[in-house]
Amino acid sequence: MASDITRDIMFPKPVFVEKIWGGRKLETEFGYTIPDGPVGECWSISAHPNGDCPIEGGAWDGRYLSDLWANEPQLFAGAKGDRFPLLIKILDAHDYLSVQVHPDDAYAGAHENGSLGKSECWYILEADPDARIMIGQKAHDRDEFAAMVAEHRWSELLNEIPIHAGDFFAINPGTVHAVKGALILETQQSSDVTYRVYDFDRRQPDGSERELHMAQCLDVIDFSAPLLTDGAVTAPEVDGITKLMSCSYFDVFRVRVSPDKPVVIPQDKPFMCVSMVSGKGGTVVAGDGPTHELEKGSHFLAPAGCGDLAFAGDMELIASYAN
Repeated sequence: MASDITRDIMFPKPVFVEKIWGGRKLETEFGYTIPDGPVGECWSISAHPNGDCPIEGGAWDGRYLSDLWANEPQLFAGAKGDRFPLLIKILDAHDYLSVQVHPDDAYAGAHENGSLGKSECWYILEADPDARIMIGQKAHDRDEFAAMVAEHRWSELLNEIPIHAGDFFAINPGTVHAVKGALILETQQSSDVTYRVYDFDRRQPDGSERELHMAQCLDVIDFSAPLLTDGAVTAPEVDGITKLMSCSYFDVFRVRVSPDKPVVIPQDKPFMCVSMVSGKGGTVVAGDGPTHELEKGSHFLAPAGCGDLAFAGDMELIASYAN
């Protein structure tokens, strides 16, 4: 089991991305050292070319996650695909993201140089009193959508609802969405393809506006998707674990650990991604390996064969694995 140090859990070094809609909460709430200016994204576990995470410490210190995926297949036994399939982020949506939509695998593969599509989901970590999500739209077809956009009838077009800490939203390809006033843990396919419908007429520091992609948006929007009314989690919690989502690309679950209720998660998957998102902290032990301290903002990858994950302390975690 995990007595082999090469099978111990791995801690990627996050990559930070400046965004026009970002803020400073990745620094103030998580203690990360981030660039100056508005920082919107922490790529916490990523092997994407636009934000490849190096491993810090352990047997694989300094190796990039993409390198391990390509050259150390024993760490991901049984995993499918020609690239590490998931990307875990924390978003600081200080201002509205652009009103946007993502393609599926077929469209992205054909139109974006073989990229994966972008199925994603959001777990709301913190929400301002006036925090809002735009999720889904009310046009019946592409012609009606294009007309409503041209006439700036945003309040009629977009399905906008309040959000709260602890809400969860599955955002499938083809779902128009935006959000404001929230910290979010995002689990997604490893893709960086975003098509913008509207960017609130904002200008970048050089005075330019970010590119819009109306033609692609009209191609990929799912006009039959039902509209959500809230993001409340209704799934039961069993032994501290709540299944938040299961789709063809990934499963996501929440783990709640308290001093009197440690939690053990079986790790029988090719790999598992884990993020500590709140709490005072605690420890994790994989199999019979060493004890690792965790704090808010810790992220790790548990490889194949590391052994079951035993958590103790006071913390809430979001974990995921690829399907």
